[in-house]
Amino acid sequence: MKLRILAAAALLMSTAITAQAEAVKLGYNGAPDAKKNAVHYFAETLERIVEEKSGIEIELYPNSQLGNEQERMENTLAAPSLNVASFAGLSPVVPESFVSNTPFMFSTAEEARTFFDEGAYWKMVEQAFSDRTGGSEILAVVEEGGFLAFTSTDRAIHSPADFDGLKFRAMDPSQVALYEAMGASGTPIPWTEVYSALQTGVVEGQMNPPLYIILGSLNEVQKYMTRANVQYSMQFLVGNGAWLNSLSEADRKVLEEAVAEANAMTRGKVQATVESRVEWLAENGMEVITPTAAQLAEFQKIGQPSFIEWLGTQSIDPSFIEAAFNDLGKSDLLQK
Repeated sequence: MKLRILAAAALLMSTAITAQAEAVKLGYNGAPDAKKNAVHYFAETLERIVEEKSGIEIELYPNSQLGNEQERMENTLAAPSLNVASFAGLSPVVPESFVSNTPFMFSTAEEARTFFDEGAYWKMVEQAFSDRTGGSEILAVVEEGGFLAFTSTDRAIHSPADFDGLKFRAMDPSQVALYEAMGASGTPIPWTEVYSALQTGVVEGQMNPPLYIILGSLNEVQKYMTRANVQYSMQFLVGNGAWLNSLSEADRKVLEEAVAEANAMTRGKVQATVESRVEWLAENGMEVITPTAAQLAEFQKIGQPSFIEWLGTQSIDPSFIEAAFNDLGKSDLLQK
């Protein structure tokens, strides 16, 4: 009997060690090309730093290999894994995150980074996510490639009036709301289907940072790019709560420091390459349009109030909206 108990204990210990040693999966969108895909650069950098400094092993799954946005989020909340989610993956859990997607909210990259790193609003979003998922966490806001630009097929976008009647690909419901405010229609289409949707005319335009326009070869099916600084492009590193809680104090510290280091390096890379990517697109078939200050103000005048009004229809606690605009020192915009 004693031998059986010892054997069973040994088996349990072996199983626990094997489970602990099993690599954690990290899924995300886009190709495994660090030069073209900033999210892959972040993931690759995070993997290297963590594995150099701890016993944690990370396996990378780019190109949506672990499923679409919703599937990856569901898997991450259910099993030991990491996931870089867009708003399409994050917002079903915390629709309050849409507040940070308010168009023309940030003037500079530095303003956006301070907003997420230090603001009260984003801490509220992180807490809400953790509360609703039983302890899973948003570990980082990962930059994709600077500000989003509008692209279109047959009609250049110089002002909101140019959107009239056009069909645009939307990443999530918040983008649908923005297009409708401009007089266009928005259709949610997964990233993996964007090229074919533009090629076949299912939609006539979309918005993404220059990096993703290159990554998706969208310059082949879009003629114009308007640098309207619509939204600052970011995704969100999410970690399964049970897995995070299973880490030793030392390994958890390594992970947190590695996330911060990889994020800082990604931000530097993004900032250093935005203009060269715009130049590449101009040299490879796209007409680049840079709106004047007056034109940008016109986009903001129409797009921002309509979006804030839409936020009010999404069952979002007004305190999240107030906190976000207070963080930016722009609470007066809520009174208009």
